[in-house]
Amino acid sequence: MDRLHQLEDRLRPLKAALLDHPLYQHLDRLDALRLFMTHHVFAVWDFMSLLKTLQQRLTCATVPWLPAADPLSGRLVNEIVLGEESDEDGRGGYVSHFELYHRAMTRGGADTGPIDGFLTDLRRASPVPVALESPRIPACVRQFVGTTFDVIHGGDLCSVASAFTFGREDLLPAVFRRIVDQLNTEAGGGLSDFVYYLNRHIGLDGAEHGPMAHRLLASLCGSDESRWLRAEQTAVACLEARRGLWDGIREAIHR
Repeated sequence: MDRLHQLEDRLRPLKAALLDHPLYQHLDRLDALRLFMTHHVFAVWDFMSLLKTLQQRLTCATVPWLPAADPLSGRLVNEIVLGEESDEDGRGGYVSHFELYHRAMTRGGADTGPIDGFLTDLRRASPVPVALESPRIPACVRQFVGTTFDVIHGGDLCSVASAFTFGREDLLPAVFRRIVDQLNTEAGGGLSDFVYYLNRHIGLDGAEHGPMAHRLLASLCGSDESRWLRAEQTAVACLEARRGLWDGIREAIHR
């Protein structure tokens, strides 16, 4: 855990820069928030892709079934999947956090066309890089998701766990949630589904999934310094990619 704390110290300035990013100063209108959501939903989607990669690598999701090589890691990732992929939907049912976000976009009037078209292409068996080439997908989104899938396809399990652990939605500061609350009042409750998503996803991350992800990363890296180095390099790259996404959204709002 000492090595984990060292890594967290190394990343603290990068995370602080994201939490204090000037983007949030421009999310003072409904149309700006809707534009944010149209971009940000891709980060919610690729977060799920990182999670499912961990589940595939750390548990047995094929037939015939075989025992997992690392039962502790399997337990941790399965617990996270339970909440992220089938959480309470606030209406008596269950839904993934991505679907919660998509529902919030629809009700809040955000454009779901880019993410819907992207998913349609994937269902037609288009590779992710090809699906990302759609002219409806902004360049900053393309670069962000591309970074994530470079990690996924790189094959290093510690890197995937690091991207998952340090690219989470705790990068949305408290001021963002206050902005959403205020705009929800102006919209007559039209953003209430988004408020619910933020409360569920960010709250669950902080209380349960965040600590589980840290424990998972520490278990995978162990005392191997080369693994910790790869985890650090990946975390830095992912946080820099998030900064690029935030920069791109801010520019889109200006335009």
